[in-house]
Amino acid sequence: MGLHRVQVPGLAAELVLGPQATRHLHVLRLRPGDRVQVFDGQGGQAEATVETLEEARAVLALVSGTGAQDTRETPQPVTLAVALLKGDKLADVIRAATELGAARIQLLTTRHADAREIGAQKLVRLRRIAGEAARQSLRAHVPEVLDPLPLTELGWEGTLAFAHPGSAARLGDLLIWDAPLTVLSGPEGGLAEAEVAHLLARGAHAVTLGPRILRAETAPLALLGAVAATGV
Repeated sequence: MGLHRVQVPGLAAELVLGPQATRHLHVLRLRPGDRVQVFDGQGGQAEATVETLEEARAVLALVSGTGAQDTRETPQPVTLAVALLKGDKLADVIRAATELGAARIQLLTTRHADAREIGAQKLVRLRRIAGEAARQSLRAHVPEVLDPLPLTELGWEGTLAFAHPGSAARLGDLLIWDAPLTVLSGPEGGLAEAEVAHLLARGAHAVTLGPRILRAETAPLALLGAVAATGV
């Protein structure tokens, strides 16, 4: 059985954990002397020993000679741009997107979006879900979950591909990995014609997700799945 994984603010010889991270150690039933794998959410990871474990504070000591960078990331960063969704749909998308390798997640407001805004507490929860998913999927990189912005203000580097019914192009044909990639998925009502025209005019690519119409919470994962299926 592999070591339990714990996210820490950064890698240092001595790591002092606050109440939330310490609570996680108690849930795992760890004791002083046990070893864990720590990761900083930015790609660094190492093994550490639990030195002190109190009710709301813990001290870990890094094992020398560790700290190797994560090798589970794509050749270039992949950003998921996704329209706001109602209820827990967005949480499910964040969790699975992290497992599928997204480096960052940009929330969008669009003309037909199910939701127009997102509360601060929900944003905190989504970021926590991303961290938990990274820990469980053995990633050392936790994707950023960025505050929503209007689709018309979205910027990107490299290639942007967006799911659009009736398109002939396939995402796999665009993957050349010489620059970052952004994949974009709209709301339940789809992107407005003006939004599609705006993206195309800026050099984005409309791609197909097959002959079936997918739900708004399924489409972003189909895009990321197509990337993951390349084996990178």
